[in-house]
Amino acid sequence: MGWRPHLLPYRHTRSIAATRPGCGVQPATGLLPLRHPTPVAKQVATLDHLTEGRFIFGVGVGGEFAKEFEASGVPVAERGARLDESIAVMRKLWTGQPASHDGRFFKFEGVTMQPPPRQAGGPPIWCGGRSDAALRRIGRMTDGWMSYVITPQMFRQGLEKIAAAATESGRVFDRGFGTAHLLFTCIDDTYEKALDAATASLSQRYGMDFRKAAERYCALGPPQRVVESILRFHEAGVRHVILDFVGPYEERDRQIERFASEALPLLAGLRESPA
Repeated sequence: MGWRPHLLPYRHTRSIAATRPGCGVQPATGLLPLRHPTPVAKQVATLDHLTEGRFIFGVGVGGEFAKEFEASGVPVAERGARLDESIAVMRKLWTGQPASHDGRFFKFEGVTMQPPPRQAGGPPIWCGGRSDAALRRIGRMTDGWMSYVITPQMFRQGLEKIAAAATESGRVFDRGFGTAHLLFTCIDDTYEKALDAATASLSQRYGMDFRKAAERYCALGPPQRVVESILRFHEAGVRHVILDFVGPYEERDRQIERFASEALPLLAGLRESPA
């Protein structure tokens, strides 16, 4: 596998929040099934206070890298059930009242977590996932969806499935539901150069030939073409875009600079318009 070493984002959250007052702060995406939800609930409550109630908790089931689960002593097949139960446990603890739980993986009685998060009931939970099971979970249990490796049309269809699951569960699905998409991006002078760079980078990362997936799912080429990809996702219902710049690591800063100087101005009207 080709993952480069990386740090967990939670320790950086407070400093990021300080530089962007008024903006929500969301690390994405934590693999909650690998962790016990009780200490995570406390960590998230702490971050919610440190960010003055602007924290959004991003979670996912993972599963792409089995070694993570092996090292954590968690069977990969249990990841969905563990995520469901962990979300339920955290929401109970975030009330700040005595909480009890008797589930498949976690059991406790009369536990009170103080202080509760700054946001009443806890911060919003946004969940990743692409499968039908994941989309049903998002509709039943969470406050937002973070997608990746899908097309705008797939996003639109996924949002419809989430809305149906929310309605079946008696939840209100409205404009308050959060939407985000992680978009693999490679900026270069031509589409072909960007495709080659993205393919090499993502094939190494995932241990497979990623070329066809890069052609279908990535934003590639000159800044104008990347902007067009972002706009297609916006039309499908995405309101937050997370750009993962791929290609040679030493070219990352150059890509970011080109996006800021050449692509971002083309999105000015979109950023100023109502969601």
